[in-house]
Amino acid sequence: MEQSRISWSGQVKVYIGKCFRTFINERSWKLLVSSAIIVIIISWVAGSDMFVTFNSTRSGAFALICACIWIGIFNSIQSVCRERAIIKREYRTGLRLSAYISAHMIYEMALCFTQAVIAVIILFILRSPPAEGIFIGSFIELLITFFLIILSADALGLLVSCIVKNETAAMTAMPFVLILQLVLAGVVFQLEGFASSLSNFTISKWGVNAICSIANANAMQFPFFTSEFEHSTENLSWTWFILIAYTALYGVLATFSLRLIEKDKR
Repeated sequence: MEQSRISWSGQVKVYIGKCFRTFINERSWKLLVSSAIIVIIISWVAGSDMFVTFNSTRSGAFALICACIWIGIFNSIQSVCRERAIIKREYRTGLRLSAYISAHMIYEMALCFTQAVIAVIILFILRSPPAEGIFIGSFIELLITFFLIILSADALGLLVSCIVKNETAAMTAMPFVLILQLVLAGVVFQLEGFASSLSNFTISKWGVNAICSIANANAMQFPFFTSEFEHSTENLSWTWFILIAYTALYGVLATFSLRLIEKDKR
């Protein structure tokens, strides 16, 4: 049946089913195992001073953010480019690219949420963050934060996958995307001027801010105060909003990037 005969919601449903079948058939559950191993290693090497001293908490948060961004990007960076020929063919028969991307995003949300649950459980087992959060308890707040970080990184990977030519190009681009996120986080290097402004467009900066805010890192270096780590509902809500906005932006850009497929000579 031609895609043009299927409604937008019908196409979304079809491609969601395809994503989950691919997950099963290609044994993508290995993504969950690898995610768990990465978080275990990072939580272990973070040391017992994490959530006790300011520097250890910030460094540990940065390490966890690195892991979450890697996990998210790796989830999706090959998912579209490997199907480019199929997408091009189905687009000519009525595939709605927004439905295709929406289906992928829904599937990725389920995958990212599962990975976030695994990460937070491991973190609480190995490092015991303070139970008291800002307004709903640290477990739920960290779960939401990890989910949004992994999901926004996943959406970024999806965007790259819509732009590049093939899987090889996707994996070549991945280290550069990761390096930009990690260098501009503002933890390893002191950023000033343009670099400091540019860091506002990274997932890593907002992820570190969220975790340190939840952990009340400022209280660990009293009387000094870092405004970005303010232990307040307003600050945490703002970091969550930024991560959600980036996720939506990457999804929209991914859809527009795929629209060029009609002129694709590949």
